[in-house]
Amino acid sequence: MGEEIRVSIRRLPGTEDLPLPSYMTDQAAGMDLFAAVAADAAILPGERKLVPTGVVVALPEGYEAEVRPRSGLALKHGVTLVNAPGTIDADYRGEVGVILINHGRTPFIIRRGDRIAQMVVHRVCRVVWAACGEFPPTPRGAGGFGHTS
Repeated sequence: MGEEIRVSIRRLPGTEDLPLPSYMTDQAAGMDLFAAVAADAAILPGERKLVPTGVVVALPEGYEAEVRPRSGLALKHGVTLVNAPGTIDADYRGEVGVILINHGRTPFIIRRGDRIAQMVVHRVCRVVWAACGEFPPTPRGAGGFGHTS
């Protein structure tokens, strides 16, 4: 098991029936996020929709959360996140929302309590740039996209 941290979370009114973000297995890296829609909602092919989760988190300073697609939704339905991964910064205090897009051929129905994404919490570091004139050479050098294929 990895490091554990305590993170404050608050359910929004009317979402008490939904689970908090949860690990589905003992060694899962991500916690599943659940749809807090009031009624079934369809995402048409090619359409994107902001899906509420009904939770607000207060991440500790020095941490961020990434919201990632669920592989099962992507494989079975062609549903993924538009901004994958989405970032929740430590100073954000709004509802966690998930921007889903349907790349499939049929409408995708979101029901209350559906597992729609996963969230992984990470430590972050702050970068202080050190401007310099030259870099030491490497075997790759400036080789870009497709350079190693």
